[in-house]
Amino acid sequence: MNKIDWYFDFISPFAYLASESLERLPDSVELQPRPVLFGGILQHWKTLGPAEIEPMRRFTFRHVAWLAERNGIALTLPPEHPFNPLKLLRLCIALGNDLALVQRLFRFVWAEGRSADNPGHWQALLDELGVTDGESLIGAAEVKAKLRSNTESAIERGLFGVPSFIVDNEIFWGFDAMEFLLAYLEDPGLLQSPSIRAADAMPEGPQRRI
Repeated sequence: MNKIDWYFDFISPFAYLASESLERLPDSVELQPRPVLFGGILQHWKTLGPAEIEPMRRFTFRHVAWLAERNGIALTLPPEHPFNPLKLLRLCIALGNDLALVQRLFRFVWAEGRSADNPGHWQALLDELGVTDGESLIGAAEVKAKLRSNTESAIERGLFGVPSFIVDNEIFWGFDAMEFLLAYLEDPGLLQSPSIRAADAMPEGPQRRI
């Protein structure tokens, strides 16, 4: 059985698209959802998210809309983006982080276009999930510590973006890498092909100053 760690943040529309495509994974896969704070990963690598670069932002959401339509995935954009995903990430961890919950929280944002920053939307979500004291639940020290630990562990493993799937210590990043992941699961030897080995051996050239 292949064990896959799936790293995600609810802020990522590509992670949402991946969450709606997990049935493509073989039944033999054991998937472990791992919520992380994408902003912490960006800060570590000293880079910007796609929504923080204006021309890239416009293309990103066009691409997301096209991908959703092409793949038959419901999409209603949230009120604004970027947004603070901490409440959703901590709620996910506090309630056990099972796959059905992860998908429900993604749909709250990206299929229903709702926001955890909207008091009415947030309360309706808590009521649906049977949570009576949401602020205490997501404010627990152990919940905050787990999110930090997940994010730090992801960085230590070389993760640089979400969604990312890690299997056999190999990173498959992005919704559009799912085909690559499926091909690897079918034949792990593909990473030893001449073209892949040549890609791995690409020398690093001069870097610009930042």
